[in-house]
Amino acid sequence: MDIAIELKALILGLVEGATEFLPVSSTGHLIVAADFLGFRGEVAKTFEIAIQLGAILAVVWNYHNRLAGIVKGLATEPRARRFVANLLIAFLPAAVLGLAFNAWIKATLFNPVSVAVAFIVGGLVIILIEKRGPPPRVATIDEITWREALWVGVAQCFSLIPGTSRSGATIMGGLLAGLSRHAATEFSFFLAIPIMFAATAYSLYKARDLLSMADLPVFAIGFVAAFFSALAIVRFLLRFVARHSFIPFAWYRIVAGLLLLWYFHVNPWTGEVG
Repeated sequence: MDIAIELKALILGLVEGATEFLPVSSTGHLIVAADFLGFRGEVAKTFEIAIQLGAILAVVWNYHNRLAGIVKGLATEPRARRFVANLLIAFLPAAVLGLAFNAWIKATLFNPVSVAVAFIVGGLVIILIEKRGPPPRVATIDEITWREALWVGVAQCFSLIPGTSRSGATIMGGLLAGLSRHAATEFSFFLAIPIMFAATAYSLYKARDLLSMADLPVFAIGFVAAFFSALAIVRFLLRFVARHSFIPFAWYRIVAGLLLLWYFHVNPWTGEVG
């Protein structure tokens, strides 16, 4: 096994886990990291999709007691059934649009310029919502109604645009719907479970003929790295939003978008990076 390939897998796994749940777009960061590392080709694209499972499982691990309680309470507790229904409502809009337009989005919008513009526009939107958004009415995820869930689901559709950030779109949608920062962040975490499992499973199924057992060690390294870095970020973000707004992430997005434009102006994109 090429040590260099293992190191690349480790770095990309750490990048995926560190950026997946922050409102900064894991896609944009992986484009730069993979291009810089020379990690290209169809298997590389599939790898970047597969390691999302590690990040998803970090959320499952962090909330395993609560998830177990929800599963156990589905038959008897209205609160558990309402929570699952809200996740389904928020899940469906992006799932339907993703299936319908996935190929067009990848062919048309998956390039550094589109991603960089989405970085910058997303940062400006975060600042606008934080400055002008409605005051919070919903303190916890147990208080969310189907209307707020639908708001979040519609907002998640914007995350289909590469560089927008799934977590950024859902958290900002939650804030617009009147959720507190903590409730919006937690609901975004839970919503990541079905949407990312579905997207990852679908992508891996489509790429099944490209993979072999020889790829397993590299995928495992990226998976584990993504799990542990995502676990640390999930816990960090919950502490952060208790005292701070998302404006620092907005300015980070704007600066990162400008740097992304510069980077790919100096290093023209080959179009091969996943």
